[in-house]
Amino acid sequence: MKKRALPLSRVYGLLEPGPVLLVTTARKGKANIMAQSWHCMMEFEPPLVGCLISGRNHSFDALLATRECVLNIPTAKLLDKVIGVGNCSGRKVDKFARFGLTPQPAEKVKAPLIDECCASLECRVVDTRLVNRYNFFVLEVVKAWVDPQAKEPRTLHHRGGGRFMVAGKTMCTASRAK
Repeated sequence: MKKRALPLSRVYGLLEPGPVLLVTTARKGKANIMAQSWHCMMEFEPPLVGCLISGRNHSFDALLATRECVLNIPTAKLLDKVIGVGNCSGRKVDKFARFGLTPQPAEKVKAPLIDECCASLECRVVDTRLVNRYNFFVLEVVKAWVDPQAKEPRTLHHRGGGRFMVAGKTMCTASRAK
């Protein structure tokens, strides 16, 4: 057999589901950003996203209290800023100022959009039944924004251990769905 055993701590790098996100929250007049990559689509319409946020994270408390956030999708050109955001705490730092990111007002939630990201999804928490056990929130996307200039965005995908993959070529086939 060509395969070899993989340490269980590295399984994450095989299954990472989608692009790294910059999640914004706003509580008591203070906006925050966190880098996040543990999420999954759960439904098409209304769009539901499952999102795991550690209870040790500053954004966890804000999301639990306000029940709203924005999922911002950065491109590869923001890699250094994404890493910086992910390596400091919003309890101590204004991440918008430190990393030169531009907050823009959202339409349906109080958390800001990040102007430099290729897309932003305004979300409300619709289910918290798995929060106490797994820190897993179910979010409904209530407004979606995309940069019309970003035709084929080169999004970041976290592979673990400081490694990222960048989305590449898009392949199209005829849909076989009936």
